[in-house]
This record gives sequence, structure tokens and C-alpha cells, in this order.
Amino acid sequence: MCKVIITQSNYIPWKGYFDAINQVDVVVLYDEVQYTKRDWRNRNIIKTPQGTQWLTIPVKVKGNFFQKIQEVEICEKDWAKKHWKTLEHNYKKAKCFEQIAPILQKFYQNTQHLLLSEINAELIRLVCKILGIQTAIYFSKDFPIYQNGKNERLIDICQQLNATEYYTGTSARNYLDEHLFKACGIKICYLDYSNYPEYTQLYGDFIHKVSIVDLLFNEGFNAPHFMKSFSEKRNLTPVF
Repeated sequence: MCKVIITQSNYIPWKGYFDAINQVDVVVLYDEVQYTKRDWRNRNIIKTPQGTQWLTIPVKVKGNFFQKIQEVEICEKDWAKKHWKTLEHNYKKAKCFEQIAPILQKFYQNTQHLLLSEINAELIRLVCKILGIQTAIYFSKDFPIYQNGKNERLIDICQQLNATEYYTGTSARNYLDEHLFKACGIKICYLDYSNYPEYTQLYGDFIHKVSIVDLLFNEGFNAPHFMKSFSEKRNLTPVF
């Protein structure tokens, strides 16, 4: 049995994204599709004393109407240092900031990536390491194209991985051909993102759909306690 998720890369995604990764054997970052503006690819939400705030990676989009996610370039060389300064300013009072800060700060101070997709992938892998997630992560471009079409390409990748189960969000019901997946021997499993427990969070009313960094800075290596797919509620101290 092989469980697979095929999803677009996001910038420091929310906890549900990593909960999904933890439930499967393989994640394929599907960045060969068209980049969409004002989406989760290059931005996410953090909490501040003034309310929620978008943390956005500046990218080259002018005139690039049909570029793929994997082709999107960064347009400001100092973006990472600015983002770290913002994170530090807003989360330095979080109870686990000192535990997590050195790990994330190292990335923000040293990243040399010029492509959005590569930035997202490295941060996703880094957060997985913090959480103790060992799921394999690949890019869709690494898989030869044998079939075209929205459903056919997904099935194509699943078959190359010998997948028996394909995990996805409930919104995928709008475009997935469930009969086609079934005919290929692949079961579709829809993810449930409801009923997450709350954790200690700064700045007013609790908000679930913020970047994973909010959970990490507030709960540190105990973050798996607040993510539903972890069977063992454990204290985890990864080695970096």
C-alpha cells in the first residue's frame, strides 16, 4: 500500500498542510501548473498585535501571465531578511521562540534560492524535520509525462509511484473524476481539516488558519500535540 498527496507548494503553509503530509508515504509538489496571483504560493498569514498580516515573497509576475509555479522568480534579493525581521518582531514573546528561532533563522539568513518553488520546498522539508515527519517529498517535474489532462496527469504520477490511495482536500470533488481513479485501482481519500485543538496563541482571539510558524513559535517541539494525524502525543527534539 502506498499513500500519495499531489499538491501545489505553498509558502510556510498552515498546520493542516503538514497534517496531510504526515498521513501519507509520498508528497509530490505539483508545481508544473499555472501560478495564481494572490494565493498561498508566495504568501501566508501570521498574527501580530495589530491583527493578522500577510507575509509575502515578492515575485516577478508582470507580463508572465501563463508561467508555471516552478518558473516563478523572486524579484527582491533581501526578502528573506525582511521576513525574518517581521517574524522575530511579532513572535519574540512567544513561549517557544528561543527553541525554534535558530532553526528558521538559519534558513532566512542563508537562502540563495531564486525560484519560489525551491524556497517553498526547502521550508516545507525543514518544518517536516522539526515536526518529525519522514514523508518523502518530490517535484512533479521529476516524473515523466505519459498522460495529459487534469485527472490523467494525477493518475499518471500515482501509477509511477505504485500508489493505492490518493489523498486530497474536499474541494477536489469539483474536478476529480472518481470513477477514473477507481478504474485505475486508486482510492481517493478526502482530508478532514476540522476540529483542531487550540494552543497557546498570542494576540487575541484564536485563529486556526495561520502559518505553521505560529504553532511552532508558540508550542515548539510539542507542536504534534495540536495536529490530529500524530498517533503519539510526544515531546520531540529533532537534531539539526
